[in-house]
Amino acid sequence: MQLNNLPNRNAESNLTAEIDNALTLLTDPFLQLPTDTSVQVVWFTEFEGNQHTLNYGEGLTAEANTTQLSRMREDSDSRVQDQAFPEVTQRNIWRHEATAVGLKPGFHLPYTVTSRDRTGQAVTSSEFTLAPNPPRDRPLKILLTSDHQLKPMTPANLQKVAETVGRVDAVFFAGDLVNVPDRASEWFDDARGLAFFPGLQGRANHAYEKEGATTTYSGGELIQHAPLFPIIGNHEVMGRYATNDKLNSQFTNTLPKNIVTDFYSPPNAKPGTSLPGTFLKEWTEDRSFNTKTYEEIFSLPTADLPGGGSTEQYYATSFGSVRLVSLYVTQVWRSPNLSPETKGRYREKTADLSNPDTWGYGQHIFEDIRKGSAQYSWLQQELASDAFKNAEYKVVMLHHPPHTLGGNIVPAFTDPVAIETRAEDGTLKSVQYEYPKENDYLIRDVMPLLEKANVQLVFYGHSHLWNRFVTPGGINLLETSNVGNSYGAHLAGNPRQVPAAAAAIAAGLLPFKEDYSAIGDPNGLTPITPTLAPLTDDSGNTLPYIASNDITSFTILDTGSSTLSSYYFDTRKPDSDVIKFDELRL
Repeated sequence: MQLNNLPNRNAESNLTAEIDNALTLLTDPFLQLPTDTSVQVVWFTEFEGNQHTLNYGEGLTAEANTTQLSRMREDSDSRVQDQAFPEVTQRNIWRHEATAVGLKPGFHLPYTVTSRDRTGQAVTSSEFTLAPNPPRDRPLKILLTSDHQLKPMTPANLQKVAETVGRVDAVFFAGDLVNVPDRASEWFDDARGLAFFPGLQGRANHAYEKEGATTTYSGGELIQHAPLFPIIGNHEVMGRYATNDKLNSQFTNTLPKNIVTDFYSPPNAKPGTSLPGTFLKEWTEDRSFNTKTYEEIFSLPTADLPGGGSTEQYYATSFGSVRLVSLYVTQVWRSPNLSPETKGRYREKTADLSNPDTWGYGQHIFEDIRKGSAQYSWLQQELASDAFKNAEYKVVMLHHPPHTLGGNIVPAFTDPVAIETRAEDGTLKSVQYEYPKENDYLIRDVMPLLEKANVQLVFYGHSHLWNRFVTPGGINLLETSNVGNSYGAHLAGNPRQVPAAAAAIAAGLLPFKEDYSAIGDPNGLTPITPTLAPLTDDSGNTLPYIASNDITSFTILDTGSSTLSSYYFDTRKPDSDVIKFDELRL
């Protein structure tokens, strides 16, 4: 018996919703890791089953490889329909991945997936289309997006992408896919209709309320037909693993990995002996931070490291005429508040001073990108490769902004420098952190490398707004993360929260030596005013950004016209048109 009974499916496709206890898929299939002759198809179920099959073209089939996601959990903050989780509860979810082979570039084939449980009952998805890596001369439309995070305007945003552009050819996603990566419902079935996969698959069913009116948005049917290329943002990183602590606490409770070795000793570690590398890696990550769930969900290109080994945490891949270089550039988010009760980016909580195991260690970086690091060396190698040099479009994607009007660019992207204040008897009175601007790894090390390599576009997120810049060397910089909500743009009248001297002294700290920029781009660039239809303030002045909780924006890279086009939609006016407000020719 073949059923198509996913939750929240559009009415015209939900053929069997009236059948109680029917077998269901947890997601539609989506596309990953295209090559010149193949593409991987991935989907999820809440049953292990004994047969999961990809059916494509005329009578072609491929059996799926099935794995169980190891860290999928819910807790009392989860929003799952008709279910409550008073404590942290494991949720059993299986991932199925099959590879369509023998494909021809430029040709799309229909496909479905079928999952069968151990009783013999089966469920089949709707029909979608797949294709391998497109030919270099094929015009492409690629969605640039980031920071969905279950934010309220996201389904509207993605629905307007589908209505305005139609089927895109790929989705480049600059991090922060969900809020807490180990919470299963944030990926699959949050009861508010805001989960990650439903939004990108046209199944969101989110009732959006604005100014007394309610409009239901379904998101867009995008990644069933187009490969998804994500990168790690700070919200893909889980902190110290625990079986009982709430998931939000596990997410925020991170330690730098070098600090872990100072406080803990791995079990069975005897002097003069070594532990297996895999065991030691997992042991350390459980006590510091990890991207385990992100890596289990997605199939991504692999970066071969210059010193040996490989990683999927950053990668480069060719997609048609585009060379996409995806970096792991993010750090833990800490509050800018200076109060003694804050474990923040600028200080440790006063009550924690006697127990360094509970410290936050400032806004520490998750993966090194400074000159000489493994990732920097790999990037040098990639930028020198023929695949990069011969690409028509050279795009670098990362999460943390090198230039922005947003708040998350302050302080500088560098390792925090601890400053301790002690009483005469040696008692620790405070620990505060400085971030020397001259050591900003993006500005000092990475951007000069990208300038030299003639990169055309650097795309990023993190600050939940739209703005763009151009470097003196001609690199176009774009942040298009005003998708679901915004935290504002920091120009005159809306300063960032930065550590002023008086506030530091009042909080029992020393005055900070660094100059933390309260307004503008701290790294010295002037934002570009949108070229077509910029928004204006109450006085009629044009704005070089979109930072709104009413207006959502998205950007399309069109290789056929060599343009980067940005659009906005006013959710207060659900019947209004989508407006193209900026266009840039690469």
